[in-house]
Amino acid sequence: MQNFFMSLIPITEKEIEKFVEAARLSERKRIIFNYHTYSEDTMQRMINAIEPGSYVQPHKHENPDKTEVFLILKGKLAVVIYDSLGEIEDCIMLDREKGNFGVEVPPCTWHSIIAFETGTVVYEVKHGPYDPVTDKVFAPWAPAENHPQANEYLLHTLKKLNRFAGKNSKI
Repeated sequence: MQNFFMSLIPITEKEIEKFVEAARLSERKRIIFNYHTYSEDTMQRMINAIEPGSYVQPHKHENPDKTEVFLILKGKLAVVIYDSLGEIEDCIMLDREKGNFGVEVPPCTWHSIIAFETGTVVYEVKHGPYDPVTDKVFAPWAPAENHPQANEYLLHTLKKLNRFAGKNSKI
């Protein structure tokens, strides 16, 4: 009889803690562990452990267009949506304790993520296949990750989020 079952890949507290520790030790203050195993995989699946202070340059997924989903496993993570000029258009704080478990970002949407708590971990799903050349289009109005002004931009965004939070119940 043929075995139709494949090996399960558990996501356990022990695994999550390994990712959290790796993110804490990382210069970027984040680490991604891919569950997709080959470049032709039509669905990218990954764990993203991210610490406060990690700067993820706003970007979008287009050509090919890709939907992206974030599910919170631990901590607090803001998913920020921007308009074409770089102004905050929408935001949600993923926080299991508040019942905000996940969010789907539509294709061609400028977005970024910001950790608000140490040890933050999300499960991320995005259409594939992965191609580093076409995966992301970075926002021209935001500094690159290694740019000297990246940290200043992140702090400025956090101040904007505080103002945005006063008008919005999702954060």
